[in-house]
Amino acid sequence: MKRLTLSALALALSATMAQAGGHQPFAVGDGDFNWDSYEAFAEANDLSGQTLTVTGPWTGLDAENVEKVLSYFESATGAEVNYSGSDSFEQDIVISARAGSAPNVAVFPQPGLAADLASQGLLTPLPDGTGDWIADNYAAGQSWVDLGTYAGEDGEDDLYGFFYKVDVKSLVWYSPEAFDEMGYEIPESMEDLKALTDQIVEDGGTPWCIGLGSGAATGWPATDWVEDMMLRTQSPEDYDAWVANEMKFDDPKVVAAIEEFGYFARNEDYVDGGSSAVASTDFRDSPAGLFSIPPKCYMHRQASFIPTFFPEDSEADFFYFPSYEGKDLGRPVLGAGTLWAITNESDAASVLIEYLKTPIAHETWMALSGFLTPHSGVNTDLYANDTNKALGDVLLGATTFRFDASDLMPGEIGAGAFWTGMVDYVTGKDAAEVAEGIQTRWDSIQ
Repeated sequence: MKRLTLSALALALSATMAQAGGHQPFAVGDGDFNWDSYEAFAEANDLSGQTLTVTGPWTGLDAENVEKVLSYFESATGAEVNYSGSDSFEQDIVISARAGSAPNVAVFPQPGLAADLASQGLLTPLPDGTGDWIADNYAAGQSWVDLGTYAGEDGEDDLYGFFYKVDVKSLVWYSPEAFDEMGYEIPESMEDLKALTDQIVEDGGTPWCIGLGSGAATGWPATDWVEDMMLRTQSPEDYDAWVANEMKFDDPKVVAAIEEFGYFARNEDYVDGGSSAVASTDFRDSPAGLFSIPPKCYMHRQASFIPTFFPEDSEADFFYFPSYEGKDLGRPVLGAGTLWAITNESDAASVLIEYLKTPIAHETWMALSGFLTPHSGVNTDLYANDTNKALGDVLLGATTFRFDASDLMPGEIGAGAFWTGMVDYVTGKDAAEVAEGIQTRWDSIQ
């Protein structure tokens, strides 16, 4: 594993922002990029005189980066691309699509919204062969095909979404210095992780920092734990059935996943401050114990964004939140990401989807910042820093990828009853009782 300091990350971010003045940050033909894919694409596609409109959720630095990436599509094809980003993308795209004024391509941060528009006949299926290409060229490819496949207005399933720019959640963060001092090794399985947890207690330490506090959203970090545990104790098909409410929330399989979270979070010896502190500790503050001297904890399970809240100049690393060796469920990864869909069909829109298949479309953003990809044909040495490269390796090692379940559930459940139910659970309520309450709420909104 590669180590990083937050000051190094800040320098990398400053360097990226300094490039904003130039539209194309990398000259065509320079560096170890796959320019052959660019040249072949350019030779096959001439869109001179055409304009392509793209809208998505990105503003600020991400908007600058996507415009840089799209500039290579412009120079390859001769098309003009206009990208617009909005903090209210979800509302805006529904309004424009229903009004018949949608952009050619929309970038959705949540599959559920794309599925809703597909069912209303407001999306166009992706070009023929796209699903086969994704299955063959993305790690855990069939997972990505399934996540982008929805029923259309006629009820028939088709591929509507191409995932491009992904986030990883199945991570455990730690201090390499603290691990080295105690001689702890990175666990390769969930069995090893539980053994390490016990070893830390035997050595007089506290294994975990866990915090669920997040203002009105308190409880959401626990949903990620439960989702990861579902993927490590049950099949991907069971996970999908749970998300769709075909497997009820109070099914014994779901209750067992909640209790797997409780194995760590409800053990007084395992958590900094004891289990009673889990619900009241803010998730942004909870990892600070990794870096105190002596450490208040040794591990913190959280998504790839959490270093933003680490103390300045902290040295941190992460490892994959492991699966059970004895359950034969492969190497599942929980995460999120954005999917690109055609909301107003044109030749240029279909050609843009084809461009997203090329290694160069991925590598140019990889070399900037804030981008991860499951594309197996890219040069991973082009990632902007060692941390992103290691995160990309987690994606490439996945045998199954699943989207954050709470984001796919109805808002009253995924961003409501699931959150509050997890707070009830860590403060002492029985898992089966909590799950029954969530299911009752779900039944009430059918």
